[in-house]
Amino acid sequence: MIPFVDAHIHLWNLAHIRYDWLSPPFSDEGPNGSVAAIAHDYGVADYRVDLARWNVVGAVHVDAGAASDSALRETQWLDGLAATEGLPTGFVAFAALNDPQVDSLLAAQAAHKRVRGIRHIVNWHPSPQRTYGPVDLTVDPQWQAGYVLLARYGLSFDLQCYPGQMPGLAPLIARHADIPVIINHMGMPVLTDPDGLEDWRRGMKALAALPHVAVKLSGMGFIRRDWSRESVEPLIRETIDLFGVDRCMFASDTPTDKLFGSIDRYMETYHAIVADFSEADRRALFAGNANRLYRLELDL
Repeated sequence: MIPFVDAHIHLWNLAHIRYDWLSPPFSDEGPNGSVAAIAHDYGVADYRVDLARWNVVGAVHVDAGAASDSALRETQWLDGLAATEGLPTGFVAFAALNDPQVDSLLAAQAAHKRVRGIRHIVNWHPSPQRTYGPVDLTVDPQWQAGYVLLARYGLSFDLQCYPGQMPGLAPLIARHADIPVIINHMGMPVLTDPDGLEDWRRGMKALAALPHVAVKLSGMGFIRRDWSRESVEPLIRETIDLFGVDRCMFASDTPTDKLFGSIDRYMETYHAIVADFSEADRRALFAGNANRLYRLELDL
């Protein structure tokens, strides 16, 4: 089986670090619905069980939504795991780019050799059932100034936003080609919006035009909780057409994506969708691109 460098995973120890979104009371409202099913410790051993069939040779841990004052503690905890367990291989840590102290926060995160980038979730939507926050941070000059600082520390940016925000972000991203950008969860199209599919196409085209922007093929349950191969295959194929094979990478997004299906089901679907691709392209989509884009330096 071809190797898998998982471009997006989460681990957590709920007794060690506080995650407000994994704490009761739980509700079916909001973008994810109830997260009660995953609100328990999830470590490397659990990850290996979930991915046992898939020849994992590396994995990128993406900030798991710890309380902001625990962001550095999360990185330190992950360093300990990586040293003893061999995973995760690289980290995308958290820093609030609109924080007045963001420069020192980035410096502290970048001091850890496994930190490759930063994620600050900025999904904003007019619907209170969809939005992750009360305001669109991407139009805030202070947030934009924090974004620019990523280059100083050689950090990439994991962009988790909605398609409606992408055209507005494109000029900022274009001005700073020294900051690699990785779009999370295939751009999170909101298909329930009146023009949701066209909004997604418009936004993704604007970002795909920038050669330093890549995309993760993951998070199918964010598109629709009852996802199927038939519903996601056209979107995955269109994304690959837009960005090209070399700027796309598959990811499990475990355990969050387990809210909407087993990891085996996701992986079987992903492999089936690109079964007609060349072996070289499949190796790039499942391993090579994540290794290159996150600078993991794995010998594949």
